[in-house]
Amino acid sequence: MTHQIKSLDEYKAAYQRSVDDPEAFWAEQAETFHWRKKWDKVLDWNFSEPNVNWFVNGKLNITENCLDRHLETRGDQVAILFEPNDPDADNITYTYKELHAEVCKVANAMKANGIEKGDRVCFYMPMVPELAIGVLACARIGAVHSVVFAGFSAQALADRIKDASCKAVICSDYNVRGAKNIPVKKVVDEALKMDTDSIELVLVHKNTGGDVDMSDSRAKWWHEEVDGQSTECEAEEMDSEDMLFILYTSGSTGKPKGVVHTCGGYMVYTAYSFKNVFQYEEGDIYWCTADIGWITGHSYIVYGPLLSGATTVMFEGVPTYPDAGRFWQVCEKLKVNQFYTAPTAIRALMAQGDQYVDKYDLSSIKVMGSVGEPINEEAWEWYYEKIGKKKAPIVDTWWQTETGGIMIGGLGEHSPMKPAHAGYPLPGIQPCLMDADGNELEGNDVEGLLCVKYPWPSILRTTYGDHERCRQTYFSAFKDLYFTGDGARRDKDGMYRIIGRVDDVINVSGHRMGTAEVENAINEHELVVESAVVGYPHDIKGQGIYAYIITAHPVDDEEAFRKELINVVKEEIGPIAKPDKIQIVSGLPKTRSGKIMRRILRKVASGDTSNLGDTSTLLNPGVVDEIKDNALVK
Repeated sequence: MTHQIKSLDEYKAAYQRSVDDPEAFWAEQAETFHWRKKWDKVLDWNFSEPNVNWFVNGKLNITENCLDRHLETRGDQVAILFEPNDPDADNITYTYKELHAEVCKVANAMKANGIEKGDRVCFYMPMVPELAIGVLACARIGAVHSVVFAGFSAQALADRIKDASCKAVICSDYNVRGAKNIPVKKVVDEALKMDTDSIELVLVHKNTGGDVDMSDSRAKWWHEEVDGQSTECEAEEMDSEDMLFILYTSGSTGKPKGVVHTCGGYMVYTAYSFKNVFQYEEGDIYWCTADIGWITGHSYIVYGPLLSGATTVMFEGVPTYPDAGRFWQVCEKLKVNQFYTAPTAIRALMAQGDQYVDKYDLSSIKVMGSVGEPINEEAWEWYYEKIGKKKAPIVDTWWQTETGGIMIGGLGEHSPMKPAHAGYPLPGIQPCLMDADGNELEGNDVEGLLCVKYPWPSILRTTYGDHERCRQTYFSAFKDLYFTGDGARRDKDGMYRIIGRVDDVINVSGHRMGTAEVENAINEHELVVESAVVGYPHDIKGQGIYAYIITAHPVDDEEAFRKELINVVKEEIGPIAKPDKIQIVSGLPKTRSGKIMRRILRKVASGDTSNLGDTSTLLNPGVVDEIKDNALVK
């Protein structure tokens, strides 16, 4: 099994080794896995193209390492522990043996329906075990999974299906979240009307048993295709650099980016980071509250835990149903040892009051994680005192869809903690801070643009179908560096604090959204001439969305107009992207070359108008006062 660091001194030694001889360090980690054929070379790379290959010519199948290699030693141990939306419903468990059998059955059903190695399969499903099983079944046969969060709109789903030319889409009939019953299959039907000709199969899992339209000749029931299949399926031999999955993330342009991760390096890094950050021990119950539609779910609900032989909890519900004590009730009931959630959830539950926490026994919790955005000090303190009882350490993890795994964060109880600081880089990660002119900022107590000097095994390999976009986005800002798009501060102790995005990307409840993406959706409304969207500080979500709108003519009923705009955004992207504040303006502050001065709009949205800088050189300086005077700020 993956090597586990057990003290701060051990961390320092491992980190030094990983920087002095990265190839030897990662070869040592990779040796703990089952390879069909060992690699010829550990690493071949350059950041200029970019071209990164780990464990060159190594052959493996990641599911043999998630499942088969555990069967002898922990076949009867629970692999997936499913907590349904309904708090009164029984848990459903899959042991490693049962999970292996189910994955093989679904893999055989996929093959019987013409899915082959290299085909892309889109998932649009709720947080049910079948989603994890389906993802692993794809990996078993060498098909590439592309999971789309089941809260996205039909348009957003169609865009992702088209971009990856998916051959199949796998969905549920309905999705239950809290008191809501969401018609998932209906959204898929809408998406399939939008020029998604590559789809040959629609596999529908009967989740609620509600009525659905199955008239499309491509639609088949999951249970009818899977029942009766063999519980054995030979795992496809994959090259270390064969594609494992595509996961779409928002960029600063409107078109979502398909981030590509490959088999070998991703396997080695997710297992190593999981084992060390959460200090998982044999027999522990680990719960990450994320959705598999995001990278956190891929790496730290499915792959990292299963590669490590862990028991991983999958939760179908929401943190506030039936009340704001739901997370803590589950922690008590399942005796959760490691708990990993987002600052948004923590802030929302903190606002509901301590009475929802105090009635539950949380003494089983050994490590608490935070993910998705920087956690503010107030939420950190509440989390530490109320949930961790000042005993369980907080690991505040910084990473991205593109990094595949946690890059900066604590290692359980073996690292110093500082509220709102992610901490130190994991072994193998070589961060640096750059100024805008491309000079590295040495030493401590400095602030700059966060980059990484050297590849790590789970770095993204490309953006699907558009390698130039990958180069431009991540590798063109600074020579021979991966640019994260985040600003950061390294304090006097060398600990990193992430300040946030420096490009036009907003982080709403831990979900990254490009401003251009939201603007494109808003501009679909017939009355909208132009829009500009910025993020602003939001008590619960971290960042809210503030939209400035120019309309073709004055609006009679502003309230109705706002509702229409929100509906347009919901349809184009999904509820997650709806603007919190919509201000109708006569113009936008622009430079003489026509560039919108978002810096000014961000300051107005955040209520900080004391120093807007020199606006006299703007094309239309007068509009700034108008925007400021009518700002929707408390």
